[in-house]
Amino acid sequence: MTSGAPPNSADTPWPVRTLSLKLADWIHRLGQVWVEGQLTQINARPGTRTAFLTLRDPAADLSLSVTCDPNLLRRSEIPLTEGSRVVVYGRPNFYTGRGTLSLRVTDIRPVGIGQLLARIERIKGLLAAEGLFDARRKRPLPFLPHTVGLITGRSSAAQRDVVAVATARWSSVRFRIGEAPVQGPTAVPAILDQLAVLDADPEVEVIIIARGGGSVEDLLPFSDETLLRAVADCRTPVVSAIGHEPDNPLLDLVADVRAATPTDAAKRVVPDVAAETAAIETLRNRNAHALRNWVARELRTVEGLRARPVLSRPQRLIDEQRAVIDRFRADLRRAVDHHLTVEQHRHTQLAARLATLGPAQTLARGYAVVQRIDDAAPHAVGSVDQLPPGARVRIRVADGAVGAVVDSTDTATPDPEGTAS
Repeated sequence: MTSGAPPNSADTPWPVRTLSLKLADWIHRLGQVWVEGQLTQINARPGTRTAFLTLRDPAADLSLSVTCDPNLLRRSEIPLTEGSRVVVYGRPNFYTGRGTLSLRVTDIRPVGIGQLLARIERIKGLLAAEGLFDARRKRPLPFLPHTVGLITGRSSAAQRDVVAVATARWSSVRFRIGEAPVQGPTAVPAILDQLAVLDADPEVEVIIIARGGGSVEDLLPFSDETLLRAVADCRTPVVSAIGHEPDNPLLDLVADVRAATPTDAAKRVVPDVAAETAAIETLRNRNAHALRNWVARELRTVEGLRARPVLSRPQRLIDEQRAVIDRFRADLRRAVDHHLTVEQHRHTQLAARLATLGPAQTLARGYAVVQRIDDAAPHAVGSVDQLPPGARVRIRVADGAVGAVVDSTDTATPDPEGTAS
């Protein structure tokens, strides 16, 4: 809007020509720019002075009309065809008469294999730095998925291989197939759409992205940064089955599992039911064999224990101990009998000695025992001093006792035999 012009409003609207002129002026200020894209349409009729191209962004559903001198196409070192990656240099133009935008280019450079590989390496380094290739992000595949999502070309050999191999391995497996172009400018947007649909389906347990082998240019969509980030963000495990063994698009690094071929992907995702059944039968046989061996080993152990004397004749231990006890009892009885015999003999000797030394024997030899009985307590006397005249005494001899009264005392010297005179 120029200085002093009335402001744009509902009361003072711009005419269409004014808006077109302003847009053209702003776009022309952009100047010359370099733009990268993929050719999706080439229209260069013989005898015309202008070639019309369509340049498409491989990662988005956006395209731009391009015009150039047909000689630019003819002078290209590499033939330019639909699907070629190019870098163009030109000025954007806005045609006010039709209200359209186009890019008038003065230079077209095909992107060679070396440049493509260098760009892939830059993307690889960027995603690796962000951790999108980290093994800790990889999700495990389900053991026996009931529904498998498959993104592949329409009626392609890869689709037939995956479905045929998986069905042969497990006939009950089901597929949700999302058909999309697997090369060219429309491949990435179509694959992204199918990926979003399958990832949102709660019945899909794993997604396979498959296509056959091809050149580096053919496999470029599977190294596209937008597709790689979408695969990394999927909640469903993704298997990459792109090309053959030597082909290594970046999708192999981002996917949860990399399969060498579409056939290999089918084998990795769907187990062989026959092989699994055979493995289960083998394990059952091994378990049964191990169980039988264990039972046989335990039976041998039990038989060995039963064969031991302590278990074969449990009473033997009791008998042995009983014999020991009987022997101890006999030894004890002999010891007691011997002790009793010795003590009895000793008792007999002592009794004989006691009888010899006792008062009865003394009395039998003519001795007598004199007891004074007129005192308060009768007691034997051993001296004439204890027998005053008139004392009453009791005289005990061998065959009895007599009473007497002392009328006199006489002190006499004892005879050699110890009897009184």
